[in-house]
Amino acid sequence: MATHSTQIVPRFGELDPYNHVNHAVYVSYFEAARCVALEDAGMALPDLSDENVQIVVTNLEVRFREPATARDTLRIETEVAELRRASTKWNQRIIREADDTVLVQAQLTAAVCDNAGKPRRPPPHFMSRLEALIPDETTGESPPQY
Repeated sequence: MATHSTQIVPRFGELDPYNHVNHAVYVSYFEAARCVALEDAGMALPDLSDENVQIVVTNLEVRFREPATARDTLRIETEVAELRRASTKWNQRIIREADDTVLVQAQLTAAVCDNAGKPRRPPPHFMSRLEALIPDETTGESPPQY
């Protein structure tokens, strides 16, 4: 799977008075795309909760390049950049599909916790499933720069 893609079309209520997607909405788009990527990797959030596992964002950096508008179809690309013992680093991009322009980029760190919010090590299958979201190093492509 490597880089996961999720498509989103902005809705009227997500726009600011300039007809741009409000800057805070992009964080919701990133969250929705990570949830879909996790589900496609076999780790739906309700299933993780049943296993006493939560993925909690501990750091988020967002870089805004260009605005999205109501007429844009957006592709959110999600990938895991690094796996650690009890945390992960993720890269995400929001791209306007019409011209493949990167509009917004994010880097985040997420910790693994139990349902009470206490840090814990993930179950054995957790990291192996997340490996499906790590870009293939053998392609020779450089990782995206943020």
